[in-house]
Amino acid sequence: MSRSARVFPSQHPLIRHKLTLLRDRRTEPKKFRELIREVSILLAYEATADLAWREVEVHSPLALAKGHELTEKIGLVPVLRAGLGMVEGIWEMMPTAEVWHIGLYRDERSLKPVEYYNKLPIHPTVQVCLVLDPMLATGGSAVATVDMLKKWGAQRIKFVGIIAAPEGVQRLSQAHPDVDIHIAVIDDHLTPEPQRPGDPPHGFIVPGLGDAGDRQFGTA
Repeated sequence: MSRSARVFPSQHPLIRHKLTLLRDRRTEPKKFRELIREVSILLAYEATADLAWREVEVHSPLALAKGHELTEKIGLVPVLRAGLGMVEGIWEMMPTAEVWHIGLYRDERSLKPVEYYNKLPIHPTVQVCLVLDPMLATGGSAVATVDMLKKWGAQRIKFVGIIAAPEGVQRLSQAHPDVDIHIAVIDDHLTPEPQRPGDPPHGFIVPGLGDAGDRQFGTA
């Protein structure tokens, strides 16, 4: 896979450490949710480094101080259901952000995304959208979500995820080369079509961490 200039795998030691705990199959749902929240905060810090701001003045207890405030309205767009776990931590950092849910599930035969929920308002209410999904596997859901947001009129869109497959990164980059992809790590490959009983399902990231939704909600 050729690496796009808009793909940003994290090099942060804290993210690498927490990612190892996320991968461990012994990590229970409560701890898994905590780790998703913590990694999401760190990734959002990196993904929002270029937000627009303006200078302002405030009165400190001692004197007038020059400061800065954001000038862009942020929208968080978690892809249901796995993306829900990424919202809380990021929202704490950006409490004025709006949250809009997109419901997609992957057809297990075709691996194509199927939309079942979309409550975006008629007109855009934010300038920057962060699409939140822990796993960028085939890339179908990410591409479909960005398609919806662009039709809605979103001006800037960034994808924030935790683990990606090269296939998903390539698909999203080719479909939407203007979308930054902030990810904790890019893994090796996707599982192929099962050839015999007991083979893992098609389209899972290897080594990955399993099904992020099941592991968050204890439904594995």
